[in-house]
Amino acid sequence: MSVTITIENAVKRYGNTTVLPGLSARIENGEFFTLLGPSGCGKTTLLRMIAGFASIEGGDIAFDGKVINNIPAHKRNIGMVFQNYAIFPHLTVRQNVEYGLKIRRVAKDETRRRVDEILEIVRISEYQKRLPENLSGGQQQRVALARAVVIHPSLLLMDEPLSNLDAKLRIEMRSAIREIQRKVGITTIYVTHDQEEALAISDRIAVMNEGEIQQTGAPENIYSRPYNIFVSTFIGHSNQFSGGLVPNETGYALKLGSCNIGMTGIEENAPKDVLVCVRPEEFIINEGGIPFTVVDKVFLGKYVIYNLLSDQLKTSEQIQFSQDVGASERIYNQGDIINLLPNPAKINIFTSDGSRSLMKGVVQIGK
Repeated sequence: MSVTITIENAVKRYGNTTVLPGLSARIENGEFFTLLGPSGCGKTTLLRMIAGFASIEGGDIAFDGKVINNIPAHKRNIGMVFQNYAIFPHLTVRQNVEYGLKIRRVAKDETRRRVDEILEIVRISEYQKRLPENLSGGQQQRVALARAVVIHPSLLLMDEPLSNLDAKLRIEMRSAIREIQRKVGITTIYVTHDQEEALAISDRIAVMNEGEIQQTGAPENIYSRPYNIFVSTFIGHSNQFSGGLVPNETGYALKLGSCNIGMTGIEENAPKDVLVCVRPEEFIINEGGIPFTVVDKVFLGKYVIYNLLSDQLKTSEQIQFSQDVGASERIYNQGDIINLLPNPAKINIFTSDGSRSLMKGVVQIGK
């Protein structure tokens, strides 16, 4: 039922504006693949091109090797879930879900069987006689998902489906979507600008910016080993420093403020001047570390987030440090000094312009 999607040098223009200059990607059969990026980066445009709602001006999009550039949307066997649900207000839950099957003239017994099955999978059987106005936002989203999946599409496309829900319901629904996708095993392309959502729900993520894919990979790989500074700062928070590399017997020593930090896993012949990124949770309190002054703090129960400044580092921006309250002897206050060292195993080092990682094994396109 599912398909493998191959996109080769896809070009999209609106007048004189090029939105996608030549994008390539591959989505595997049964994979949950997320397009993640800021507003205007081209992710929804790409989704619409795959769906057949937008034309392609160059390159190819193929399903299982068959180019579908000129195949109309209604013949691509795609299920789609929109941001605004787009369910019919005058039809009951069951009538909404069976609508696509009736259009396809599926036999009544088969329609009944499929609808019963999907209502159970998405857990809305008890609401099947209700009108949409009597459902919560999360229930309406489940109806939209059931309607998209019940037709047995080759591909499921989801465009910011949780953006209209409150924070608690978004967390609940993203778990539900992932569970349902695994049960039906359908190839899914999911669009979002929410980094946490992408990390929680995806098999792989493609991080996009200005019409180009900056990096693809498993969520843990993209978070821990970003390919460039855009990915590092877009996915979560990263503190940035200017640093220097000095070769030594085990690899390199990283010069950061008054500290020399032994590093392994850096490319050979790396440049001397580099850009260093450290996430807030990847600092270690160490008396021999770099002294930071606490500017302010935010208490979040299990964690405290500190905003810090240091005279030693070549940055005027405040640094964030995340402290695990349960594993710490004290909580610091405004004006206190904290001596910190970055965990060498977690440091990311980039070229001075931030265009690519200098860590061995970090690739732009990965599993």
